[in-house]
Order: sequence, then C-alpha cells, then structure tokens
Amino acid sequence: MFDLSWQKSSFSGAEGADNCLELAPGTGDLRHLRESDDPDVVVTTDVAKLRAFILGVKAGEFDHFI
Repeated sequence: MFDLSWQKSSFSGAEGADNCLELAPGTGDLRHLRESDDPDVVVTTDVAKLRAFILGVKAGEFDHFI
C-alpha cells in the first residue's frame, strides 16, 4: 500500500503500544483502518460507512458479539 499518514487515538496508551486502531485519510472520502499489531491488514471504507459503524458501536449494537 502507498505511504499513508497513520494516526492513533490519544487514548491508546504509551508510545509504541501495539493494541491500537489506527486511521489514515485516503483519496476523497475514503478512510483506511488497521490494527497496530497487524499493520499489513488494512480495511478501506468511506466516511459515511465509518460514521454509521462508530455510531452503532456507541449505541451498543455490537455488544452481543463480546
């Protein structure tokens, strides 16, 4: 994958922590996501789908999976 500018949440803990979700902007409204402990696996989505997913997580729509 081309060079992306990855960002971690400020809640990720110590510098170099390997248990973080990272986000990078893509072309247009695309966004790329990866886990810091497996950086070769990248999921790409658009802003609207990412927003819907985050709202679903906050609303507890996926709690039955854990």
